[in-house]
Amino acid sequence: MREYLLTLCITAAVTYLLTGPVRKFAIVAGAMPEIRARDVHREPTPRLGGIAMFFGLCAGLLAADHLTNLSSVFENSNEPRALLSGAALIWLIGVLDDKFEIDALIKLGGQMIAAGVMVMQGLTILWLPIPGFGSVALTQWQGTLLTVALVVITINAVNFVDGLDGLAAGMVCIASAAFFLYAYRVWVSYGIEAAAPATLFAAILMGMCLGFLPHNMHPARIFMGDSGSMLIGLVLAAGAISITGQVDPDALKLFAGSEKAAVHQTVPVYIPLLLPLTIIAIPAADLVLAIVRRTWRGQSPFAADRGHLHHRLLEIGHSHSRAVLIMYFWSALIAFGALAYSVNSASMWIVLGVVFLSAIGLLLLLLPRFTPRAPRWAEAFIPPRYRRGAVSEPAATTPQTVSGQLSADTAADALSEEESRTPVAAGASRVNGATAIGARSRLLDRRRAGTSR
Repeated sequence: MREYLLTLCITAAVTYLLTGPVRKFAIVAGAMPEIRARDVHREPTPRLGGIAMFFGLCAGLLAADHLTNLSSVFENSNEPRALLSGAALIWLIGVLDDKFEIDALIKLGGQMIAAGVMVMQGLTILWLPIPGFGSVALTQWQGTLLTVALVVITINAVNFVDGLDGLAAGMVCIASAAFFLYAYRVWVSYGIEAAAPATLFAAILMGMCLGFLPHNMHPARIFMGDSGSMLIGLVLAAGAISITGQVDPDALKLFAGSEKAAVHQTVPVYIPLLLPLTIIAIPAADLVLAIVRRTWRGQSPFAADRGHLHHRLLEIGHSHSRAVLIMYFWSALIAFGALAYSVNSASMWIVLGVVFLSAIGLLLLLLPRFTPRAPRWAEAFIPPRYRRGAVSEPAATTPQTVSGQLSADTAADALSEEESRTPVAAGASRVNGATAIGARSRLLDRRRAGTSR
């Protein structure tokens, strides 16, 4: 465990220290697009944060290769090299997209090629645990197609959810933490060496996300861009493929009976890991809903809109930070709920706990729908918006109109709020990132509006 923690800390430190210089490089390179209508942020912010995350990945793998206990992972398995090859390819495609905006179909082809590179080096699904049948061996073509499909789905699910500051990195960090605990239990408790690569991947992925989050929390100073979202999506998929398709369920010996019994016992974890429904359930649900919504409207499934789950949270009335925390809560509930169920699937307390926490989550989700009003005797101690007869929004935003209805202080507050909601030009002096090296209005001609975040 100590070597895993050391690898995690090294990965996080390298990612954190490199993100600042990468941010300045992104500004100079012009990887800071104009604000689009569907964007939540109001100031142009540099991207290319995936560069720091990729070097953090390389540092984590290099450090693990020189540690006593973890070096055997590289000697006994080719999966770390397969991961690095696929990650380098998908990272390069993401960097080009962050700068030049590559077509969606080209990116999809690049994702499939990156998955194929990992398959060629041995990181593939060999068999599936099917309840009632036992382990079903897959042919080479079946394993390849299933592996490529899982990688593409996971990458795009993480990419779709990357819409709020700190959202994608935090959700993937939570998912990888639950995945690490499960993989570590399989390796240490049952002595299955085939689970060691997946445990290492999860530790490195946590380090990448934790190192990047301080720079990406609201208000974000840098975005990870497609170079980061596709990268962490691929690493997450690689861990799921490693432990789902290459660990024999019967080797766990959960039952003294047949292989079918062992598969049936482990299916609450194996099936979710295979189809990433608990590890990244929120991004996967957002991905499915986005495809259905756009197809129903006659649009391309890759067309951008403001219908994602995080956009809907903001429309309900949640603040930016609260919307992110709510998404964190649901991700943690689903991921750690599945982890607890895998440890003891016969416990009713786990089910009741998940149901109770789900009810709390729904209450927090719908809280803005209810406008609390405090008693009159307590109005002196609470914010004005909770007092009886309080106005939720200013009737106008111009000084002339506001002055006739509200006080001078309220008018100033209304104007400042309106200014904060107004998109800022990329060359403005208070732009996120541009303040690090001064305003750079000449970058305006080098950027194109409408590029993806």
